[in-house]
Amino acid sequence: MSSKQDSDALSRRTFVVVSVAAGLTSNTIPAAAALAVVEDEVSIKTADGTCDAAFIHPSSGAHPGVLIWPDAFGLRPSMREMGKRLAAEGYSVLVPNPFYRIGKAPMYENGANVDFADPTTRAKIETLMGSVTAAGHAEKDAAAYIAFLDAQPRVDKSRKIGVQGYCMGGALTVRTAAAVPNRVGAGASFHGGGLVTDQPDSPHLLAPKIKGRMYFGVASNDDQRQPDAKDKLKAAFAAAKVPAEVEVYPAKHGWCVPDMPTDAGAPIYSRPDAERAWGVLVAFYKTALA
Repeated sequence: MSSKQDSDALSRRTFVVVSVAAGLTSNTIPAAAALAVVEDEVSIKTADGTCDAAFIHPSSGAHPGVLIWPDAFGLRPSMREMGKRLAAEGYSVLVPNPFYRIGKAPMYENGANVDFADPTTRAKIETLMGSVTAAGHAEKDAAAYIAFLDAQPRVDKSRKIGVQGYCMGGALTVRTAAAVPNRVGAGASFHGGGLVTDQPDSPHLLAPKIKGRMYFGVASNDDQRQPDAKDKLKAAFAAAKVPAEVEVYPAKHGWCVPDMPTDAGAPIYSRPDAERAWGVLVAFYKTALA
């Protein structure tokens, strides 16, 4: 694309300076270091249809690609802001609508307004999650999303791709790393759900198929409910000789996402722990995607 064409194309997009993104201003990134980024609305052909997604990248240059798997509330403003913040660090980021088989995003505008106690709401969320966690769906989607990233001029294809996921996205991150092992160089799960189960398709059993480095940030209440999960994760990846770190945070399930609802009247989102996790993520990518 010529410089004039590039300029014309960019003029039709919205520039976002991530260092001032609402609710996600970093305490670990100097404002001067944040890059201006561009957010594009894209459509991705998959084996099962067309996925609507946000593709967010620095306004110039080619950068390592990153796939963000959202939590059970899907693609919405808070996940877009995470993508913008990461793009400002120098990454080309894809945030898909994981529930495209059911409808276009957003399914929820703000997770803080979701009432988990409502049976109708819970049934809807279970249906949404089932559309991506069904056998084989995540793997097909992962292949399509990474192929999309590799086809973008703003993605440096000489570098490995990073994948990160929140809540249900944690297990999807593991499945992605196993499904496209030659491209995924790093996978990070934050308060991931269902990472270790007693079923033959448990994500932790995919460790032998993974070639990239892995990081698991575990919520304290998840650890309390399943205290042996972290040990099984460590053992599975150690046996497969895949570098993996498992860390328990003193925070609740969902602590990284700013628009989480409250739990018994207390906030789930923990800014100090979320910022620490963000710092770990950025350092992880700088090393693993080099």
